[in-house]
Formats: sequence, C-alpha cells, structure tokens
Amino acid sequence: MNTKAQAIRLGLERGLREFRHSLGSSDQWYNLFTSVGFLTVLWFQRDSPADVSGIPLAAFTLPSMLGMGVVFGSLVGPAGQLAVNREDGTLLRAKAVPHGMVGYLVGRAVQTSLDSVTGLLVVLVPGLFLVSLPADAGVGGVLGLVGVLLLGMASMMPWGAIAGSITKNPSGAVSVTMLPMMALVAISGIFYPITALPGWLQGVAQVFPIYWAGHGARAALLPDAAAAEEIGGSWRVLEAVGVLGVWAVVGFLVAPTILRRMARRESGADMEQRRQAALQRVR
Repeated sequence: MNTKAQAIRLGLERGLREFRHSLGSSDQWYNLFTSVGFLTVLWFQRDSPADVSGIPLAAFTLPSMLGMGVVFGSLVGPAGQLAVNREDGTLLRAKAVPHGMVGYLVGRAVQTSLDSVTGLLVVLVPGLFLVSLPADAGVGGVLGLVGVLLLGMASMMPWGAIAGSITKNPSGAVSVTMLPMMALVAISGIFYPITALPGWLQGVAQVFPIYWAGHGARAALLPDAAAAEEIGGSWRVLEAVGVLGVWAVVGFLVAPTILRRMARRESGADMEQRRQAALQRVR
C-alpha cells in the first residue's frame, strides 16, 4: 500500500474514532438543545395550514430543517474543528508526515458527515411522531432526499475548511460562519414559505445553498400540491442541483489552494503564539 492510500485509510479510522468520541462529549448537548427547539416549532405548527396548498405548515418545516441542518453543520463544524486543530498543533503534526494533510482532511470529512447524519436523526425521528409526511413519497422520494442532503453537504464542507483556514482562532471561525448562516436561515423559507418574504429577499436567498437544500428536501418528500407555496409555484429540482453543484465545485477547486497555503505557513512558533492566546482567553 502506497503512502497516500495509507494516509486515506488512517484518515477514515481517525474520523470514525473522533466521531465515537464526540458521542460522549458535550457536543451532544448542542444536538439535544437544537432538537428540542426544532420540535417545539413543529409542535406549534402541526395544526396550522399553509396559505395556498392547505398542507400543514409543519410538513413543510420538517424537510426544510433537514436541508438546513446538513448545510449549517457542514459549514460551521469543519470551520471550528480546523481552527481548534491549528491551535492545538494537530495540523502542524499532520504537516510533518507524508500525505498527513490528506489523512487529516479525510478524517475531518468523515467526522463531519457522521455528525451531520446524527444531527438529522435527532430531529427526524421524533419529528415524524409530530408530523405526518405524505406516504406517497416512496423509495424515489427517500433516494431524492439522500441525494439532496449529500449534495448540500458537499456544497458547504470545503467552504467550512476555508473559513477555518483564514480565521485566527475557533471563536473567529464560528463567528464568521454561524452568524451569516443564521441570517440566511431567516430568509430561506425554512420555518415558513419563502413566498411570504419581499421579492428582493427571495432573490438573495436563492444565491445560497441553504434555500436550495431545503427546497430539494421538500421536493423529495412533499406532494406536487405543496409546490404552490414555492417560488414560481413549482419544484425546481434541476435549479437546486445546479446551485448546490456550483457551490460544491467552486469550493473544492478553491479549498485545496487555501489549505496548502495555510499548511505552508504553519510553524511551531505560530502554534505556540495561538496556544498562549487561547490560555489568555480562558483566564
């Protein structure tokens, strides 16, 4: 086995190991907290019909939450993790071994993917007890949902790595990703139909993946009648694939260059400086 293949294998093992470790960490309290918040929203929406289709509003919100969750986690998670690993020396050690950065990035991708799946299940499983999604989605709808979620994950994961590379500390990485994403959630039709917003806000939302991931998830699980609540009154699956795909392709083209530059600049002196700054924040 060549060194690159060995690095990929070690990266897979590392990602699985770190995911198992995260299941017993305080990160799961965040998943639980957000799950309770989302379920509370579904509870209050369960008997409220949408304006045009008459379908319960909660039926729109649940698949929208799935799309939002995978995009949100694929951006914020890698950004914070990479910033932490720059501070604690993990990246410096990865840089020192052959293809170490390849193994590191594979591990990050595996952990982020598994974290996203866990977050989705925490919302989806109890959510199905509150929301009766139409039964006619079938196998095709489930496969469509999986495809949209995978594409949504790919659309944001490289941008999360970029954010973690250009920020100086974990709090900066979280701020530069979480705050804009929260603003986008508010205008992307996640908790209510986007057609209720002004036209210019609808245009802004359609530039970013979070709207399209939610739209694609709704298209996969909801009946054709539900499309009356969407922009243009129809499902725009090809447009969703196109926008998510563009974000993914551009991200994967740009991210390696940014990461290589960041790795070249890593040094023991820089790491120690960041570590001392982190200790000062704790004090």
